[in-house]
Amino acid sequence: MASGLGVALFSSAVFGLSGSFAKALLETGWTPGAAVTARLTGAALILAIPAIPALRGRWHQLKDNWLTILLFGLVGVAACQLFYFNAVSRLSVGVALLLEYLAPVIIVLWLWAASRKRPRPLTIAGTLLSLGGLVLVLDLTGAVKIDVIGVLWGMAAAVCLAIYFFITARENDTLPPIVLASGGLLTGAVVMWLAAASGLLPMAFSTADTRLGLWVTPWWVALGGLVVLATVLAYVSGIMAARALGSKVASFVSLTEVLFAVIWAWLLLGELPGPVQLLGGLLIVGGVVLVRVDELRTPGPRGAALLPPALDHANDVEPVP
Repeated sequence: MASGLGVALFSSAVFGLSGSFAKALLETGWTPGAAVTARLTGAALILAIPAIPALRGRWHQLKDNWLTILLFGLVGVAACQLFYFNAVSRLSVGVALLLEYLAPVIIVLWLWAASRKRPRPLTIAGTLLSLGGLVLVLDLTGAVKIDVIGVLWGMAAAVCLAIYFFITARENDTLPPIVLASGGLLTGAVVMWLAAASGLLPMAFSTADTRLGLWVTPWWVALGGLVVLATVLAYVSGIMAARALGSKVASFVSLTEVLFAVIWAWLLLGELPGPVQLLGGLLIVGGVVLVRVDELRTPGPRGAALLPPALDHANDVEPVP
């Protein structure tokens, strides 16, 4: 349990780097679509190196798990990011990100409806506490203009993120995490290139130097960090964490990505977090602790405190339709 939680926090920390690296590129003329496409393409090519040997003598696993790979790439990678960027085009980044991170609430409600068993009070309290902390971390102050279509795009991204956690938490298949990550990212990259070719996603690149903290670096330094740290290591460790903790707990731990993103932005971009954001980070951690404590309260299989016998393990959820 401790190792799974540590891996999940590490995944959130490296995922949190993506905003700083991406912003460094965007400030030099890159479009969001170009940054995302380069991120997925580079990561897919890198992960293919260890993924191919991992499949030696077991290539049938691709055939057996093709639906999982396809759903992971289409929904968890390409669609989630594409919907998020569509939301950002109509809403502020903070509001769009807040909507996307409603995924844990969607997971709780889905398991509640599927099992017909109301979550324990601690789980409900942890949900509300984490979302309240997320609002504080994002520091959504002042009047915010809400666009209905933008809100729908943000909710679509949240649904995709929830499905991503369900897909990556499956233990009943034999597909190695490195293969799932490589295949999913490759699928997502192909979808992004097709979206760009159709004109849905504007693409613009730049070779101008980027600024990270006190250093002025070549553009490929920021891109390399975005690909290697914020994608390759992040996705692989995220899959491992979801399989170790289960979809619901992993999804709540992932909320700390926002806190890590604020810290990295402070160190690399000079965006100093305020007291309200620090308080929000504490609330997020508190919410995660409540959910985790509630899961461990009842002796028996992992997740018995949260789920009925039919869904004792978060990893045993039914395949995504």
